[in-house]
Amino acid sequence: MSLLRIGGVAHHVAVDGHGPVCVLSAGLGLCWFDWDPVVPLLAPHRTVVRFDRPGHGLSQGTTAPPTLAGEAHRIAALLDALGLPGPVTVVGHSIAGLHAEGFARLHPDRTAALVLVDSSTEEHPRPGRLGWTVAAGTALAALGLPAALGPALRRLALRPDTAPPAEVRRVYRGSRVWRGALRENARYGAVAAELHALRDHRPLPPAAPVTVLAAPDGSARWEDRQRALARRLGARYEAAVPSGHLVMRDDPDTVARVVLQAPQDAA
Repeated sequence: MSLLRIGGVAHHVAVDGHGPVCVLSAGLGLCWFDWDPVVPLLAPHRTVVRFDRPGHGLSQGTTAPPTLAGEAHRIAALLDALGLPGPVTVVGHSIAGLHAEGFARLHPDRTAALVLVDSSTEEHPRPGRLGWTVAAGTALAALGLPAALGPALRRLALRPDTAPPAEVRRVYRGSRVWRGALRENARYGAVAAELHALRDHRPLPPAAPVTVLAAPDGSARWEDRQRALARRLGARYEAAVPSGHLVMRDDPDTVARVVLQAPQDAA
């Protein structure tokens, strides 16, 4: 594990294994160790790159509002800093699915395959407001709530939480990660709207296969939305059953299989 400075911000990065490169990006408020169950399955066959976005995990926070292009270019800059030009398989979970698709559209020559793991998807996104988020983060920090309740809130939200307890305490006892999650959540609609606009003029690389790996978890509505996303992207659809939203924790074998099925010479 190391810290790389990208755009003036220190990013926490973990690189494991050897072989063709795959980049794993976790969802809102999550971090590098949430991919732990998948890494041993991938590392014998792939160079596995995990990173924490600003304000997540062990990465430095920032006041800059997240944008789709910014997150896509962040992945490219990270690969540049690691000396891994590509093409790569980019894997995005939840909100990071938006970022991964953005990377594939903005950096098609660097994309071997795209895997969306129970990705966020919006048909009619509406931008949110960032101001209240900054105020909320400041108030939470002033009250000392992250230090007092942070790890417990994560465990409550993700039960059962199988992440290493020491790492959970290390990350979630500080206010930085909560500020980062609030900031990303407030910009979710704006980022989704950017992706909608990007789809109109920046196609996916035609030779790069796309897989939508969904976790319907008994929700017909969510399954319909994931299948609609697959149709829109011309992607292969697969369901992880049984699995909750954290597919990499609940069904790491399926995640690894889908990633390893992606041909690395497609781009």
